[in-house]
Amino acid sequence: MAALFDRIRAGLARTARQIRERLAEVTAGPGATSGQADADGGAVAKVQTLEALEDALIAADVGLAATTRIIDAVRAEGTGTIGERVRRIMLAIFDAVRAAPEIRQRPHVILVVGVNGTGKTTTVGKLANWYRTAGRSVMVCAADTFRAAAVDQLAVWAERAGVDLIRAQPRADPAAVTFDAVSAAKARGREILIVDTAGRLHTRANLMSELDKIRRVIGRDVEGAPHEVLLVLDATVGQNGLVQAREFMSASGANGIVLTKLDGTAKGGVAVAIAHDLKLPIRYVGVGEGLEDLVPFDAATYVDALFIDKW
Repeated sequence: MAALFDRIRAGLARTARQIRERLAEVTAGPGATSGQADADGGAVAKVQTLEALEDALIAADVGLAATTRIIDAVRAEGTGTIGERVRRIMLAIFDAVRAAPEIRQRPHVILVVGVNGTGKTTTVGKLANWYRTAGRSVMVCAADTFRAAAVDQLAVWAERAGVDLIRAQPRADPAAVTFDAVSAAKARGREILIVDTAGRLHTRANLMSELDKIRRVIGRDVEGAPHEVLLVLDATVGQNGLVQAREFMSASGANGIVLTKLDGTAKGGVAVAIAHDLKLPIRYVGVGEGLEDLVPFDAATYVDALFIDKW
């Protein structure tokens, strides 16, 4: 757990630094730390602290709705420091999100979707490695048949992760490739099948309908499949990712998020916005380019990485 905390904390360093810098000028004032104002000066300091906190959360892409809830709750609560209150409220936001599905079927089919450039294919490779390292037998499917480079890239990741790869000829029907992969996973007794789909804009109805076809093909062959539809979002795009997520939830049944490039942004607060606005679980976060730089999301670790030692 210590190693996990260190990696997430390192990934959130830019976001945490931005929050710290925005609060630095006011948090040392009277009443700012305790949140208790028994004199005019303390009351002013508390107001300034809350205004600075609000600005910092908005700048970190926590989002207007989630920020308003946090600030209102901090004002209403009467116990603990402001930092402790923020922590409790953020954890409550994450706790309200439904849990990830358990692995019950063999194969457990994971469909990975998203727009171009989010790190989707890289995420598939890292995710395959994570499951294999955890002792699961894994197969990956290259269903992005329209971009030869994507198949080649996934082949490299599959080799690095030490897992099976199912691929087809360029321009093959993605649903047919996926069907073949499901059959192969069943025949070989693989526990996990991860399907890499083509990157697509959420505004392209024909491409989004292709995802629905893939889902229907999988569902006919494995009960309840796909068991997870993981939407890969680029943390650097901040609130724009929520627009993408809403469309993918509707078209693909996305029921989980992988938040990538967390180490390259000061907008890491978008994880709170996702939980608050979309009620989707964040399953994993990407914190680097290496094979092992995909870690399971843990709400307490995330919140502490943003705020610990800052109050």
